[in-house]
Amino acid sequence: MNLDRAVMAFAGVMILVSVLLVHFFSPWWLLFTAFIGLNLLQASFTGFCPAAMLFKKLGVRGGNCAFK
Repeated sequence: MNLDRAVMAFAGVMILVSVLLVHFFSPWWLLFTAFIGLNLLQASFTGFCPAAMLFKKLGVRGGNCAFK
């Protein structure tokens, strides 16, 4: 798995987790979903992605995206 796929998989899992939290606990968890979406949006413009930085440190090989 390369860095691009790891970041996308992580974001997808976090969104699904937030949907489950909204369904079973509280609609306030939608703020978590919004945070994930905003983070994805800013990463698409700036290239800065904390999840990508973490995966790089964990040894995931680079992908096609230019994450900083």
